[in-house]
Amino acid sequence: MSKHTTETYKQTGYSGREYFQQQSPLLGNQFLEDTQLLRALKRVLPIQVLSEIEGDLTQFGERVISDILELGRASENNPPKLIQYDAWGKRIDKIIVDESWNKLKDIGCSEGLVSIGYERKFREYSRIYQYIKIYLFACSSAVFDCPMSMTDGAARLIELHGDKKLREVDYKHFISRDPKQFWTSGQWMTEKPGGSDVSNSETIAIDSGDGKTFNLSGYKYFTSATTSEASMVLARDVEDATTMKGAVSGSRGLSVYFIKLRKENGELDRIKVHKLKNKFGTKAVPTAELELMGTPGIRVGPKGRGVPVISSILNITRIHNVIHSAATMRRCVAIVRDFAHRRSVFGKLLKDNLLYLSTLAEMELEYRASLHLLLDVSLLLGKSECGVISKGEDQKQVDLLLRIITPLSKLYTAKQSITVASEAIEALGGTGYMEDSDIPRLYRDTQVTSIWEGTTNVLSMDVWRTLKQPLTIKYYFQSIENRLVQANNSIINNNNNNNNNNNNNNNNNNNNNNNNNNNNNNNNNNNGDLIKKIISTIREAMKTIQSVIDKVMSGDMEYAESNARRFAYLMSQTYMASLLLEHAIWSNDELDIQVTERWCFVKLENGKTNQNSTISFTDVDEKWREIDIKLALDLDESGQPRGTYDVNPITGILRSRY
Repeated sequence: MSKHTTETYKQTGYSGREYFQQQSPLLGNQFLEDTQLLRALKRVLPIQVLSEIEGDLTQFGERVISDILELGRASENNPPKLIQYDAWGKRIDKIIVDESWNKLKDIGCSEGLVSIGYERKFREYSRIYQYIKIYLFACSSAVFDCPMSMTDGAARLIELHGDKKLREVDYKHFISRDPKQFWTSGQWMTEKPGGSDVSNSETIAIDSGDGKTFNLSGYKYFTSATTSEASMVLARDVEDATTMKGAVSGSRGLSVYFIKLRKENGELDRIKVHKLKNKFGTKAVPTAELELMGTPGIRVGPKGRGVPVISSILNITRIHNVIHSAATMRRCVAIVRDFAHRRSVFGKLLKDNLLYLSTLAEMELEYRASLHLLLDVSLLLGKSECGVISKGEDQKQVDLLLRIITPLSKLYTAKQSITVASEAIEALGGTGYMEDSDIPRLYRDTQVTSIWEGTTNVLSMDVWRTLKQPLTIKYYFQSIENRLVQANNSIINNNNNNNNNNNNNNNNNNNNNNNNNNNNNNNNNNNGDLIKKIISTIREAMKTIQSVIDKVMSGDMEYAESNARRFAYLMSQTYMASLLLEHAIWSNDELDIQVTERWCFVKLENGKTNQNSTISFTDVDEKWREIDIKLALDLDESGQPRGTYDVNPITGILRSRY
């Protein structure tokens, strides 16, 4: 095993004196050092699928801390620039991006960050493979996962609603692995009258006369990835731009249009870029205000069905939000964990500071729950697309469950990631607050996940819209209940095994065997009691969810609106608890069971040890200390920490400075 670095560095000043030099945190292979991901993939993927993709994920896990990370930094340090006029006064509206941005596009293409999901080599598991690669890519790539997400969405939209020409020509550019053929796509919906509320959109589409091509005119207020080759655009169908003849008000008058941004000579095709947005984060992503001035477009899907049609993009891009949120939490935990072994405070390393470990353990807890939710929603998407159903399911069940888990996972993981990223800055102290530490970027970039593709409040109300279909909540509860039944069966099986072992030992006079068996029985009994408590807590949460639904369905819509966010959080937390439990039952790891019990205690019981308790930590501190150490330091079976050292102990490769 490689040497663990604990000694301090020295820096020689101009005076010749030596001064203390703090080591920076290091990052190792982001696939191999992600213990929870490695375990979770063993649970959700068939062994033959995992064996085929492990090599690719391993090489990519190394790449995201080497050339991709450096390209991402270069893109971040050299943000896009808009040149509106050339030296002769001609309007050119040219957006200049750093060459590193273009290289990231080529890497994303050749690594299959979009194409894997459409090659479908592994059927419903292809989405997990694709999205784990993007998860590894996201925090190193200066958010190039943003244009990848919209390209993914555009490909799916054309696959579902495109005509023959779009499917046979343009679609192939989106899913190509050849950088010379690969296109990225934008997704232009937001206008000045509204962001998530597109009903007042002012962009119009007029038939050019051939019944196939339409001329689009309007002002788009946020257009991300404006250097893309194409975009999907929402526009209102009209017959006359002056009189607005034929226009239908509201969202029912909108259709989706596919446009190419540039002519063959590279100039924008009747598009004026008025400004680049000065954003809080995602600095490398070119986002513009622009005006369409008769830009030619092709309608995708039925006329007047723009919102339902473009929702196929939103389902994809919202899951991409979950990817970025989970990736941010994982990256923050990795940095803070390594730093704990390199920073001494008040005479001891942070890894020996219980308060620091408690904070890091809470970050790890949030990350674990988000990872299992990401894998679950990714598999649901894959099953929905491939028409694959498990025993006891039907296609409608998969589709409706995907419909509600998508907004729940997006809204909740976004808020988790913002909190975890903030904690990461604080964990690194003053240096963590410095821009050149690269930690604030993680915070700024993940802040957008709670806004893009619907704010927390907007998605909370969307959850209520999904519940208008009565079967949705039935399938939501059924999915959770299946996991609870599985957990309860595991207790019964363990009890039966214990009884069989006891019967065998009654016929065996070996005292050592009896003692060992008693210890195992005690552990199994303790775990069984914890599992029973977890099951009871989750079922109580399900009852609360049903009571809220009953109250709203009786007509109290103000109650629904004012409590929509809290209700969505509860639904998310309850579902995540069942996923943590499912993983714990599969792993049969006592720590996983304790993690699940802790999640239920903090999230579902509001940190109360009994009905009269109001302080969460009064009666649980002692049993949490050991769990904190294991979670924070990711200890292996021999008690050694993972995710640190100067050299990765698995690959023998030097870890990268962050």
